[in-house]
Amino acid sequence: MAAGQDVRLGDGRVLHVYDSGADATAALTLVWHHGSPQTGAPLPPVAEAAAARGIRLVSYARPGYGGSTPRHGRDVVSAADDVVAVADALGVGRFAAMGASGGGPHALAGAARHPDRVIGAVTLAGIAPYTEAFDWFDGMRSPEALRAARLGRAARARFAETEEFDPEQFLPVDLAALEGRWASLGADAGHAADLGPEGLIDDDVAFASPWGFELAEVAAPVLIVQGEGDRVVPRRHAAWLLAHLPNASLWMRLDDGHVSVLDTVPDAMDWLLARLG
Repeated sequence: MAAGQDVRLGDGRVLHVYDSGADATAALTLVWHHGSPQTGAPLPPVAEAAAARGIRLVSYARPGYGGSTPRHGRDVVSAADDVVAVADALGVGRFAAMGASGGGPHALAGAARHPDRVIGAVTLAGIAPYTEAFDWFDGMRSPEALRAARLGRAARARFAETEEFDPEQFLPVDLAALEGRWASLGADAGHAADLGPEGLIDDDVAFASPWGFELAEVAAPVLIVQGEGDRVVPRRHAAWLLAHLPNASLWMRLDDGHVSVLDTVPDAMDWLLARLG
């Protein structure tokens, strides 16, 4: 994976971008939407799986993360134009999107707003839009941050002043994953947290507010991957996504939690290649 580079947008903002490089033989270009919090730097298991399949992998830091200009008040759909601007700067035409956890909604946003560019999407342990049709917080081990986000950015920022990580969010299988194959994810999340809470605050407010698009607008094929035991984003969110996305499939992983479910990344890439490659 090439070193990061800055892409300057028309409004003057900068997005920090990573690109494995153009290749005329690439089977597919895949944009990775990182979780919350992360720096946007490509995670080795994702990069390795893409390289093994001849996939060009692009990732970028959302505003407020990893060197990208903050954009307070951003909604989820704002990522759609950002990612297309990144694609344009890299000379990428059509591409697929894959998002983990907080990246999931942003992967769907591009498919909703730019169906001519985003031709398929995968969301792994991705949160659903806020709704009162079911208890959106039910099953979350630590919902306090998102509850604060429902009250607005100022309330979420105040919560960040005393926020503490709750390891009970993770199943034993998640902790094992963070000690092994996905150790890079934990390290990157820690690095993102050290750089400050701005990106995470803005993510949470965006998740808990209207996203700026409807799931029904996502016509492209979508794969939803969910861990049955997930205590961060409960299984009910995946069921809601499945019921409201027009062209979605669900892989329910009975033994997985929020992190271990990422072991499906290679298989999810194969799913995209079978439909789009």
